[in-house]
Amino acid sequence: MRADRLVAVLLFLQTRGQVTAAEVAAELEVSERTARRDLEALATAGIPVYSQAGRGGGWALVGGARTDLTGLNAGESRALFLAAGPSSATPELRSALRKLVRALPAPLRADAEAASKAGVADSTDWSGSALTADTPHLAALQRAVVDGVRVRLGYAKPGAPAGERTVHPLGLASKAGTGYLVAGTDRGLRTFRLSRVTSVEATGERVERPEGFDLAAAWRSLAARMEDRMLASTVWARAGQGTEQILQGLFGGRLRTLRSLPDGWTEIEVDGPSPEVVAAQLAGLGARVEILEPPAARERLARLAYELASLYGPPAG
Repeated sequence: MRADRLVAVLLFLQTRGQVTAAEVAAELEVSERTARRDLEALATAGIPVYSQAGRGGGWALVGGARTDLTGLNAGESRALFLAAGPSSATPELRSALRKLVRALPAPLRADAEAASKAGVADSTDWSGSALTADTPHLAALQRAVVDGVRVRLGYAKPGAPAGERTVHPLGLASKAGTGYLVAGTDRGLRTFRLSRVTSVEATGERVERPEGFDLAAAWRSLAARMEDRMLASTVWARAGQGTEQILQGLFGGRLRTLRSLPDGWTEIEVDGPSPEVVAAQLAGLGARVEILEPPAARERLARLAYELASLYGPPAG
């Protein structure tokens, strides 16, 4: 933490021009003695910092010297603050952004501060419930990845009780707003959805990192495997008029329009993990969609229709 604090002291000096040890202590929330030691350490390290005793004295950079610690241009700083600066950011991120603003050359600061206030993040869904499923153990996993420490991971797959396994945390990834841990296991690289993590316990043992490991390349490979499983089956159907937007919203890129039919209907193909899953997703459209192939999808719809009719009976009237 000393190095971080020294950088913060230097940035504070650059912003204020001249400071006292008491002002540095208040800004960094440390003792005055610690602040004075940090100022002296900067001078010892060759930074042109000098002190002036007496009333109105303090610490300053010789000749107003400045150090650009960011190297960012206007477009880069704006992009960074737009991405990282919503008003709901964590206290740590807000603190880091304030320090980064001070490090920017003066002409860039106003633009960066405006960018940091240009977005807002709402952590509740439309029912007002807090969306925190991905976050309870995120900080612990981030520490494990950065520190390179193995963890005992509690993990619950859908419909199964939570189990525990020891993994090598290698990185974190996000896809369509869902967070994942990329980790080494005794069966090779695996992904773990953060919302299914039930506990994280550091073991103190070092992570075994595959030689030449690249997180971005590993994620692309793992994501491709998951996508292959998600697109393993294709259902052929015909859809009635007025269903286009509904189908597009349900399936996105998994939907393909083949041709328009003379009766106003449209032939479509839909990809999914299995014919039964796609059939269940199409069931809500009732008679506005007719599945043509494969037989397993038609059987699934017939079974659903029978179960619903047995439960609710025929419609009134």
